[in-house]
Amino acid sequence: MTYKRFEDLPVWQEAIELAKQVYSFTKIPVFRGYPSLKDQIERASLSVSNNIAEGFERGTTKELLTFLYIARGSAGEVRSVLCFIEQLPEFKDFNSEISSLKSISEGISRQLRAWADTLQNSEIPGQRYLTEKGRELSQKRKEQDEFLKQLNEIVEKGRGKL
Repeated sequence: MTYKRFEDLPVWQEAIELAKQVYSFTKIPVFRGYPSLKDQIERASLSVSNNIAEGFERGTTKELLTFLYIARGSAGEVRSVLCFIEQLPEFKDFNSEISSLKSISEGISRQLRAWADTLQNSEIPGQRYLTEKGRELSQKRKEQDEFLKQLNEIVEKGRGKL
């Protein structure tokens, strides 16, 4: 599936949900004693979706990859802060919320890694460089690759009968 807007990306939607839940979590009174910690986790959580959006809008595969890794780093930062918070006695009653947020951020990180792996193997330099002729060539290359794959399967089946 091809996405035309970053708002349609499932991973961006999950990143927005992560930020919403983090902001909701940091409203608990215990964060009053940790203002810099509150700021850190809020900024990191919002950074995930913002970097996905910025990379998507840049128009090149290379820049998208860069921002996906930054977003992934921010998801890791959220988890790191949550791991720290988990160790503080004041937060012992919030293990369920912390665990849920860690799980969401881990899922986002896995999705970003899979997307990055796919992009690293792509020959398309990005929307900014993709003309109509380039799209046609890319489609023809895909069709050619599929034909060769089917041809190889036929050959392999034939060898098995010898």
